[in-house]
Amino acid sequence: MTATVGAGRRAEKPTLDVVAREAGVSKATVSKVLNGRTDVAAGTRERVQDVIAALGYVPSTGRRPREVPPTVTVLFDAFVDLYAAQVLSGVVSAGIEEGVDVVVTHLPEGAGPESLTPAWFRGLAAKGHAGLIVVTTEIRPDQARACAEAGLGLVVVDPVSIDPTTTAQLVSVSATNWAGGVEATEHLLRLGHRRIGYAGGPPASRPAQQRLHGHLAAIGSAGVARDDDLIRMAGFRYEDGLAMARELLALPEPPTAIVAGCDASALGVMEAARHRGLRLPEDLSIVGFDDTYAAGWTSPQLTTVRQPMREMGRVALRTLLNHARGQRPETHHFELATTLVERSSTAPPHP
Repeated sequence: MTATVGAGRRAEKPTLDVVAREAGVSKATVSKVLNGRTDVAAGTRERVQDVIAALGYVPSTGRRPREVPPTVTVLFDAFVDLYAAQVLSGVVSAGIEEGVDVVVTHLPEGAGPESLTPAWFRGLAAKGHAGLIVVTTEIRPDQARACAEAGLGLVVVDPVSIDPTTTAQLVSVSATNWAGGVEATEHLLRLGHRRIGYAGGPPASRPAQQRLHGHLAAIGSAGVARDDDLIRMAGFRYEDGLAMARELLALPEPPTAIVAGCDASALGVMEAARHRGLRLPEDLSIVGFDDTYAAGWTSPQLTTVRQPMREMGRVALRTLLNHARGQRPETHHFELATTLVERSSTAPPHP
């Protein structure tokens, strides 16, 4: 007499769906393990293999189902600026070229990076997504590990707080922020400015710190004494630039020029200068960073440091897709060159 499994029920043959569900991973991850792919974390591979053994799963040798296009998730902290829009444009255009579906999401309002739990990453993998592109959103080393353990690739654009050189699971894409800070300040020095204010991004932001360090390096190389009264670090928003410029312009000896951490905060600097009745650029020169569309819409048009935002998005998408194909990245940290774009918001200081 043949034994049956369960209360008189016929034993069901385990499927790929069942294996993926029991292991808490996507079907794509199970397939990678079955095919001996090397781009699966050791812990994830072992868990999948244990489930396969426990269920007695045997892969089908029949005709494979039609392959569906891979899906990539892009995560933002919020959709509030032109920088994010231009990076996303690059991701989407590369996705169209590569036949990849792009899903865009953002952190819940008021939620911090702690919402990116291991369960969140496993849920993403269970939907069959190939990986995650994170843009200007804080991600911790333990979260990078959780992402890898879920079988997902991870690429971070402009990492906020994590050092990409110390986290093996992380591939990052950014611009040459330090060099851009140097370019912005050297431009003003060449025009003859010596009292240059700095209105930068959040102190905890790596790109903001790199741009500040480039600014300070240019000041030092020119033999100009560092004056900490001229340095403010608050944020990348319009409101941050407005507040920082008000403080700088209220100094007993205000700056004749200001370097802003990004284009959005540079617009706030412009507004603060107008509130004080200053002429731009005759009384105050201003340099931004990014070269978003808004830089050419201001009056005067904004001199700024261009970072290749669309190309950063394209590189991120292609790097993630190569990871899903089992290819190792050429480097774990891509840096794309910045260039200074001179417009009419800068001029020699007024005599």
